[in-house]
Amino acid sequence: MEYIKLGNSDLVVSRICLGCMGFGDATNGMHSWTLDEEKSTEIIKKALENGINFFDTAIGYQGGTSEQYLGRALKRLANREDVIIATKFPARTKKEIEDNISAREHIQNMLNQSLANLGTDYIDLYICHMWDYETPIEEIMEALNEQVELGKVRYIGISNCFAWQLEKANAIAEKNGWSKFISVQNHYNLIFREEEREMMGCCLDGNIAMTPYSALASGRLVRDVSESTKRLEEDFYAKGKYDLTADQDRIIIERVAEIAEKRNMTRIQIALGWLLSKVASPVVGATKFSHIEEAVKAVSVRLTEEEIKYLEEPYIPHKLVGLMAEKQYDDISKKLMLDKIISLDK
Repeated sequence: MEYIKLGNSDLVVSRICLGCMGFGDATNGMHSWTLDEEKSTEIIKKALENGINFFDTAIGYQGGTSEQYLGRALKRLANREDVIIATKFPARTKKEIEDNISAREHIQNMLNQSLANLGTDYIDLYICHMWDYETPIEEIMEALNEQVELGKVRYIGISNCFAWQLEKANAIAEKNGWSKFISVQNHYNLIFREEEREMMGCCLDGNIAMTPYSALASGRLVRDVSESTKRLEEDFYAKGKYDLTADQDRIIIERVAEIAEKRNMTRIQIALGWLLSKVASPVVGATKFSHIEEAVKAVSVRLTEEEIKYLEEPYIPHKLVGLMAEKQYDDISKKLMLDKIISLDK
């Protein structure tokens, strides 16, 4: 295993981050394919044995049971100071807004629940799961900084945002002497490379770590198009991200398989080897021992310039999907512009 300092922090993390969305009570959340606690613990143990010290979860994964499984496993299997725990909190709900729950109260409540779920006194990396369009970012950054000063959080990060939002948040934090985002966790892999437009340059310039999710495109990059799994059949969120572009993505998937065969490697090694040449520590989900073993092997893969060009050449720009969908962005942009016009008219 190789290790890297995460952005502008002193967190030393493994080049592979174990994504824990696949852990949790399958009856208590949006995913029906998650592992129970015993199997989750086995995967976490395997990750530790292979040098992985970086674990990513969220309070929203399977009703908090992902956090609970991870916390109990790490308490049994590792010393707290030897592992880096990242978890995420959502934006305020409509009901919280209607009940006048402030961003500060919301973050306090979410963090305290995550600390209880994980059975720890602090979170190493506390991540905004998505940009909150209903709350001024100043309020969020101030509230997060308060938790850093209290020692409940070491560093903060953000997920599912645009480059201008990351820059705005960190500029506000710097102006006020608050903690800044040291990492961004967005959607990025060989068949979805829209982060290369703005976010990658932004992160390189500011030494902000990229820890992308969906590193293997929910398994699509590492198996034949004709193959199927329980997750492929039932993960409708992933279907929404990839099904519309399946035909154009197939060429890249086939090239991953071609290079893997030539190199006598697995497709996981090739797809992750490419991603590791671009980012700090990708979030890699694992529900089998082989997923861990192959991800760790990918760390030492060094693709040639010709192989990288061959993998990247067929890519066609994709529409934004999921939380970053273009329609959502267009609607927000129109609202922001309308607000500015109204303010100018006053």
